[in-house]
Amino acid sequence: MDGNSKVFNTDTGNLLPDELPADMFHYQLQALSADKATQLYHYLRDNLAWQQPSIHVFGKWHPIPRLQAYIGDPESAYEYSKQVFSPMPWPEPLARMRERLNNQLGCKFNAVLVNYYRNGLDSMGWHADDEPELGAQPTIASLSLGALRKFKLRHKHSRVVTDVPLRHGSLLIMKGQSQQHFEHSLPKQRKVTQGRINLTFRHIDASLL
Repeated sequence: MDGNSKVFNTDTGNLLPDELPADMFHYQLQALSADKATQLYHYLRDNLAWQQPSIHVFGKWHPIPRLQAYIGDPESAYEYSKQVFSPMPWPEPLARMRERLNNQLGCKFNAVLVNYYRNGLDSMGWHADDEPELGAQPTIASLSLGALRKFKLRHKHSRVVTDVPLRHGSLLIMKGQSQQHFEHSLPKQRKVTQGRINLTFRHIDASLL
């Protein structure tokens, strides 16, 4: 990736429906060019040290239905499902992307969780990114690469569900009170045979652990 080129296109408007508040969500359809997105997808798929940890659900341990890699600054360990995840160091393409996002969004991202959905049988259940170390109103930048998958957002009180098709090279920003009022998931889609990689950049405050 060319470190001098402007990869992210911030000129596109918010493409989300009205039921998703603009002060909580913003979606850019082509935040990353198709060529750059494809190049990054193949780099991550082939080079990251993918893991498949188990999580504690209803008293039992289950392997997660996807692969993941957690990358960040040394102080960005986070706790999830009774486990503490320590970050791997930044590979150069993700370090450049983190810097670009921080500059363009005015954030201080110090970690990224990378999930690899190998096909439509891999998934993510309903949850909110509301771990204490993320802070009360975290900003999370979610970059999608690869196969089109249906991302679901559900209001915690009304239970209304909104589908957002996350396309190759798109960027979804979740901010403000989004994690207080909404949950999200990526359900199985058995007809999807191609892989998808999702990167969620976030700021971890280890003092809140």
